[in-house]
Amino acid sequence: MTDAVLARLLAGQDGFVARLAELVACQSVSTDPAYAAGMAQARAWWIARLTAMGFEGARELAAGGHPAVTARWHGAAGAPTLLVYGHYDVQPPDPVEAWSSEPFMLVSRNGRLYGRGVSDDKGPSLLAMETLGAFLAEEGRLPFNVTVLLEGEEECGSASLPRILEENRDWLTADAVLSADGARWRADLPTMTVATRGNMAMEISLRTAAKDLHSGRYGGVAPNALHAMARLVATLHDEQGNILVEGFEEGAAPVTDEDRAALANIPYDVAAHDASIGIAPSGRDVAGFLERLWLKPTLDVNGLWGGYTGAGGKTVIPAEAHAKLSMRIVPGQQPKRVVAAVEAHLRRHCPPGATLTVKAARDGSIATAVPGDHPLLLAAEAALEVTTGRRPLRVRMGATLPLTDIVSRVLGIHTVMFSFATADEDFHAPDENWRESAMPEGFAAWVALVRRYGARG
Repeated sequence: MTDAVLARLLAGQDGFVARLAELVACQSVSTDPAYAAGMAQARAWWIARLTAMGFEGARELAAGGHPAVTARWHGAAGAPTLLVYGHYDVQPPDPVEAWSSEPFMLVSRNGRLYGRGVSDDKGPSLLAMETLGAFLAEEGRLPFNVTVLLEGEEECGSASLPRILEENRDWLTADAVLSADGARWRADLPTMTVATRGNMAMEISLRTAAKDLHSGRYGGVAPNALHAMARLVATLHDEQGNILVEGFEEGAAPVTDEDRAALANIPYDVAAHDASIGIAPSGRDVAGFLERLWLKPTLDVNGLWGGYTGAGGKTVIPAEAHAKLSMRIVPGQQPKRVVAAVEAHLRRHCPPGATLTVKAARDGSIATAVPGDHPLLLAAEAALEVTTGRRPLRVRMGATLPLTDIVSRVLGIHTVMFSFATADEDFHAPDENWRESAMPEGFAAWVALVRRYGARG
């Protein structure tokens, strides 16, 4: 028997793509003030669309940074309430010259849609909201209450989100979060992401002289800040990439034999992965690879600079060098302790005569996990099983969604990720894309999830 809501969504797919093109055209880059007009345009677009679909109270929620957009439908008396989340902001399009088409113009090529934000997170967010809107259009109601939250700072750290949640607690209180963000691990394997690593970042600077110096007149007698920085960051790891920072893994949950056995049962081609990103074969088995990716913390140098980096040459001894570091942390680790351990290590290894400055970029996020028996997780798994014909595997994510930690701390609720983006769609990079097949697959799964969660109990 055909589901009328799903039939409506599939019949209206061309209209969906046209609306997605309008949304992608909104240049909603949150990190760069030059894109403020595009951010406002995206908010206005969403407010109009949510209102047209039958949601009430569509408006902005401001807390000092980029506002979020919200709306709600609360016509299911006595039923649970879900906070359905997405984000309307995107990463910068740079380098623009590396794109095969205009970044903010939706283009279809070889079964994929291309454009900045199409996968992260405009396509998946629109898919979720349009599914809910189709229920309102076809049946006049939803089987549970929904509050929509579309964030405007996910791509730049979610700095305003805690305050937005705190100041609008009565409006945003819910039983759980259903996130259209988070991305599927793979397109060929049904999975549910049940845990994420946390995140922390910092920037460090080294000064070795009062000013930049001529490399001929001072070379050999004056210290070079870039040399000093290179030696300093090299102390963070050994030759195998193991972290050498004392106390870095304090409190980290140990990886058990049971964990490793579960990882070994997940089908994955490590050699193909290595080849797909252009690295030398790691030689790791599946369990070892996934342990590093999901269950172990990381410490990475994200940027290293100083001196002259423009065109041509400039024979200078730089007086100052800089580096950006990020850390992915696992259950049991606390961001402030991790940063303190890294700073203590850097100060112990700071070259004599150099001055070290350390600045933490933000408060950081802890690792999070969804309880295995959470009703929304079980409904999502059942929806994927009925639409794909396979029971989804529970997997983890090496990345971080600030949302999961923030809503847990502020609202005391868990987040279930149900995104129909996929990890290989080049989000944050040139030629970001979204599989066109994600639309019918996503519509079917979202309809199934709404029906199953609505029928629970």
